Amino acid sequence: MTNFFAVDLGATSGRTILGTIVDGKLEQRELTRFANPIIETGGHFFWDIYALYNEIIKGLKIVADEKINIASIGIDTWGVDFVCIGKDGGVLRSPYCYRDPHTDNAMEEYFKLIDKETVYKKTGIQFMQFNSLFQLATLRKNNDSALEAADKILFIPDALMYMLTGEAVCEYTILSTSQMLDPRTKKIDKELIDVIGLKETQFGRYVNPSDKVGVLTEEVQKMTGLGAVPVVAVAGHDTGAAVAAVPAENEKFAYLSCGTWSLLGIETKDAIINEKSYEYNFTNEGGIEGTTRFLKNICGMWLLERCRKEWTDAPDIAQLCKDAMEVPAFQSFIFPDAPEFANPSSMVEAIKTYCEKTGQHVPQNYKEMARCIFESLAMRYRQVLEYLKDMAPFPIEKLHVIGGGSRNAYLMQMAANSIGLPVVTGPVEGTAIGNIMLQAKAAGLVGDMYEMRKIIADSIELNTYLPQDAQAWDEAYEKYLKIAN
Repeated sequence: MTNFFAVDLGATSGRTILGTIVDGKLEQRELTRFANPIIETGGHFFWDIYALYNEIIKGLKIVADEKINIASIGIDTWGVDFVCIGKDGGVLRSPYCYRDPHTDNAMEEYFKLIDKETVYKKTGIQFMQFNSLFQLATLRKNNDSALEAADKILFIPDALMYMLTGEAVCEYTILSTSQMLDPRTKKIDKELIDVIGLKETQFGRYVNPSDKVGVLTEEVQKMTGLGAVPVVAVAGHDTGAAVAAVPAENEKFAYLSCGTWSLLGIETKDAIINEKSYEYNFTNEGGIEGTTRFLKNICGMWLLERCRKEWTDAPDIAQLCKDAMEVPAFQSFIFPDAPEFANPSSMVEAIKTYCEKTGQHVPQNYKEMARCIFESLAMRYRQVLEYLKDMAPFPIEKLHVIGGGSRNAYLMQMAANSIGLPVVTGPVEGTAIGNIMLQAKAAGLVGDMYEMRKIIADSIELNTYLPQDAQAWDEAYEKYLKIAN
């Protein structure tokens, strides 16, 4: 029996998990769960890196108190955000949240330095205004004091590993979200950061999934009661960890990581960077074992999460989903990736305004609005999958869905109906499972990713949804395309 400690941090909450492989199957135990709120102050949005570090320490203390021997520690988080570290080794300021409005128009400003097409050819990354490159360029333009004094710039999982070990590293999958990585060389492109006055050495030494970073510092050992436990670089980007956990038998699949964000893509041997991928704004992010995650970011359950905070009459999520099925289908659609849904003061009003502006039925209650969100997401999945089919080097035969959204049976059936392919759901906690299995690989307990995926498939329950009502969904999709922009 070998135990692994996984830290899985999302954009709204985090967990620490104990993972154990017994008789060829993976067992998990959640140790702690905690909120990860966005902190608003001084007109900006920040993450509390110290609170996250403290939550990791709490989980490690539980392990020590229960006298559990752990082989290693692994951390995965959301992408793009980073922490500035000073020459004295201290954190210079709480890191900006990617939803901060300071990057409004940041891409256009950067393209005055290096043109858009050149940036894409170098990186193959989907253009989003909060990508690390544009965040850093914005900080430089604003003469940000933390960036001015930064000796090291560490992405969130790398920063937390640094706080645990004192080792400054730059993990491949999290770096690949930044729009600074050349997927061919697997290193930071010098020209892209030269123009904003940064150096490659500021980002720490390169590491890959399953590489050892270091061991817990004496300070952390004393605080937790543990010994010199190794900290392992897993797929630091949570989507990379989640895709590692897809229980696929071969390459002929698409995946959907369904949570706050929906990330829809395929796994390929090489990056896909061409005119079509540029036109469709697809991204090439680093995967495990040298693979590329060719995907597109889609606004996901963020839409529903924000609405639920405003609804005073809505029941729990299970009943809410059931209630949404009571209202007529296809009354109204939104384009989930429209800029007005990025971070509005009121998501409910933003959706109503969008429907009114596009000449559709305006949702009148939480039931109609929830159904509008679910159907719109299902349509967006189809739209992006059509792009993928046009560019994939192999036929796509099924869609594997991982993440919390896979629990929503109504949304999963809608997705199958919309795309016209089988939808296979599970694991729900894909990021944590991928995190644990990459630690197991580092420990020599598993070989390649297909051995990992077989253990995962044998350890969880999978559900399959088959397409229904093809004609009705085809007609509704044509209606959706007319409002999608």
